[in-house]
Amino acid sequence: MFVRNKMTTNPFTISPDATIPDAHEIMAKHKVRRLPVMKNGKLVGIVSKEDIIQASPSKATTFSMGEITYLLSKTKISQIMSKNIITISPDALLEEAAILMRDNEISFLPVVENGKLVGIITESNIFDAFIELLGFREPGTRLTVEAEDAPGIMSNLTRIIGDYGANITNVAVYRGGHGKSAVVIGINTLNTEEIERSIEDKGFKILYKLQNK
Repeated sequence: MFVRNKMTTNPFTISPDATIPDAHEIMAKHKVRRLPVMKNGKLVGIVSKEDIIQASPSKATTFSMGEITYLLSKTKISQIMSKNIITISPDALLEEAAILMRDNEISFLPVVENGKLVGIITESNIFDAFIELLGFREPGTRLTVEAEDAPGIMSNLTRIIGDYGANITNVAVYRGGHGKSAVVIGINTLNTEEIERSIEDKGFKILYKLQNK
């Protein structure tokens, strides 16, 4: 799955000449924590809620509320935004986006194509894709099967399921070490008793069963 398949298009943005109250208003209204900063159609920075908090006077300040409001209204986004921007292409794999976020300890990536901002990809977008790939919300049965890490194991499992006329909707493999893996198989039916018996008769162990109606 590619970034363009899950990214948020037409993201809310802000100008570097806008002020902290402007950014706070956009974030509060649209329930976002980060905004791409755009100037003349070009991405020039990122401003986050954390940037705003750090730029705001602490609770221990001797400034009055009026003075604080005045200071914030005079602080431009260009003064507090991050200019070290990590971006990603819409044609990159979602796994690449996840690795970039993890390695750089960020939860948001601007998506840039031909020098133009075309969207953003966030942790929530990645989580949604993960849930979709695993078929967690799809009707049917998900069997978690313990299997040896050996050639032909996956084909044996899929053959058993196919012999009963069931369709496999998704597969995920979790390496457990010690030569064994947990194979999660999504099946498009709730009637899996015979399939389960056949799987166990072939020497596999069913660790978990989850059904969505």
